[in-house]
Amino acid sequence: MDLRLKDKLFIVTGASSGFGKAIASMLSKEEARVIAVARGTDKLKMLQDEHPAIEILSLDITRPDSLNSLVESVGERDLAGIVVNAGGPPAKAFLETDMDDWDQAYRQVLRWKVDLTHAFLPFFEKNNYGRDLFIESYSVKQPVPNLVLSNSLRLAVTGFVKTFSDEIAYRGITANVMAPGLHMTPALERVIRKNSEAGGISPEEAKDEMLSRVPVRTTGSVEDFASLAVWLLSPWSSYITGQTISVDGGAVRGAMG
Repeated sequence: MDLRLKDKLFIVTGASSGFGKAIASMLSKEEARVIAVARGTDKLKMLQDEHPAIEILSLDITRPDSLNSLVESVGERDLAGIVVNAGGPPAKAFLETDMDDWDQAYRQVLRWKVDLTHAFLPFFEKNNYGRDLFIESYSVKQPVPNLVLSNSLRLAVTGFVKTFSDEIAYRGITANVMAPGLHMTPALERVIRKNSEAGGISPEEAKDEMLSRVPVRTTGSVEDFASLAVWLLSPWSSYITGQTISVDGGAVRGAMG
């Protein structure tokens, strides 16, 4: 299937590993142009070695002073879409948190995404076309133990995206959320370690206990995840907006998934 992405320009944040790297790689294979953004310069250079056409930009996108550099890197070019993705806050139970944790989680999970969306909306409005895709977590539908900060602030992101999507849909601009479950990423490794410590069990036992609640009984592939992401970034997804789509092996038990 031709996804009609050739020469279209995309920004992918959190592109040095996990979902961001997989999406950037797949976009490049579809002959799209990609600006890959992450903090780790070495990992970004490794991504560029694999896909020489990818542009790389090393910065912490969650910092307000980083946004101007990203806007400048796009310049006067037409922008087709943005993958809004970054690591989550620390794995903690509610009783382990203090207000500094909550303030930091707001900045890490929500604030920069709103700022980024504001900054690039004019690029989409210029052509009456754009794709905003937010990578969050299935915890927005079913809370995950020991992730109270992520459970709470990612819900705020989905509320923002749903409201924003209604306001701009008539302009040919879509905004959706992907809600991954248990994929073997650095984020999941941190949760496994936290559950291991909290339960006094080995990391392997903690992982097995988590997978026991997933009907497919295995972790997801970031490449499979990226295949859906790239389709949602394509022109073919024009009638899908304001949605939070679980990619979780059936872990969310609600009838609406």
